[in-house]
Amino acid sequence: MVNTRAKVQKIQNTMKLCFMEAAMADSTQLTTQSGALIGSNDELLIEILRRLPVTSVLRFKSVSKHWRSLLSHRRFTLLYKNASSSPGLFVRNLYIPFNNEDRSTPPFRKLDFYHDPSGIRIVQSCNGLLLCCSDRGHVRARKYYIFNPTTKQFALLPSVPGGMDVRKTIRFMGLAFHQTDCVHYKVVCFHRAKPDEYLFAKPDKDLFRIQIYSSETGKWKISDQSFSAPYYTNFSCGVYLNHALYWAPTCVSPSYFKLDTEEIQSLPLPVAVAPFGGYRDGARPLYFGESHGHLHLGERVDRSESHLQLNVYEMLNDHSGWFLKYGVELDEVPIAYPEMIHSYLDPSSPHYYKFDFFDVVRGEEEEEMFIVIKIPGKIIRYNVVDKSFKAIFDLNHLYAISYGRIGHSEVHRYIQTLASF
Repeated sequence: MVNTRAKVQKIQNTMKLCFMEAAMADSTQLTTQSGALIGSNDELLIEILRRLPVTSVLRFKSVSKHWRSLLSHRRFTLLYKNASSSPGLFVRNLYIPFNNEDRSTPPFRKLDFYHDPSGIRIVQSCNGLLLCCSDRGHVRARKYYIFNPTTKQFALLPSVPGGMDVRKTIRFMGLAFHQTDCVHYKVVCFHRAKPDEYLFAKPDKDLFRIQIYSSETGKWKISDQSFSAPYYTNFSCGVYLNHALYWAPTCVSPSYFKLDTEEIQSLPLPVAVAPFGGYRDGARPLYFGESHGHLHLGERVDRSESHLQLNVYEMLNDHSGWFLKYGVELDEVPIAYPEMIHSYLDPSSPHYYKFDFFDVVRGEEEEEMFIVIKIPGKIIRYNVVDKSFKAIFDLNHLYAISYGRIGHSEVHRYIQTLASF
């Protein structure tokens, strides 16, 4: 009787195992068939992959040559929305995430994608691509690079034509790139004209020539246009937006460059800034940059008052002027962080508060807009709508950045992009 029961139990267990194996086989076959269906349907594959984070998309590029081609194609990069996010910024070459709880690996720890004995530094960030150059050495021997920190792709730009006489007089290099209106990146170079051309220059002004590099042709083009600017003009903080390259105003009559027509145009100043004569002798705004298709200029309301308020202006779409986007009152910040106060100075001193204005970051929604400032020892994120703020990075172990003056030209936004070139 016992043997009979044992035999029955053994038969039941065997049948159960067989059914389980059969079910698993059917499931495996179904999974394989589903995978084959998805893998052979590019439309369905794109719909799935464009919803994944950037790190996953980059990993899936190694699945096959077909997937790499599909995920590198311009059609996919245009559809892919996750790559337009901005998770942080670079201060010099140091990566600072906007979210202090972000534990993801930095885009890079050192700019060593190319062996340059002079080192490499960032010149400009433009919609995910970085314009970089040799960090040390004479300007005439400087190399320039385009680097995508998301994909790690880079390109060494050919030297600006004209020999050492031209390269030693370069005053501005600006990058223009956008996934829809400037898919083939361009680099614009301003350099001083040759001495024999100064017959056409205005008194107390330098004459500049323009050259433009196109990644589509792989060549530099000498523009027919030239322009004059005060000798003290500091072309820095390059910004690309809507077929135009801007730089932070540093003179009474600032300008910008229309890339499509290759023309220099006048750049008006905010009404609150213009009555005081604008910017002279190389002075510049506290902040000048772009976010989500909007050009911003940031200034302190009155540097002679103890009240700490920043005005963030936005450029009108027709370039005719600016309007006040936000008045940002920061009086609560020095209360929470008294180390940003120079207590030995009078509160009316323009240097009473020690801070640097790093960035204006806009999100998909209005309430997501925030600014980033640096105070001694910390980097602060301040939400301009709900007026909340918090420290997002501790700089106490980085003395040069923590207590030194960091110009806005040394701060560059990190934007993820899958664009290839």
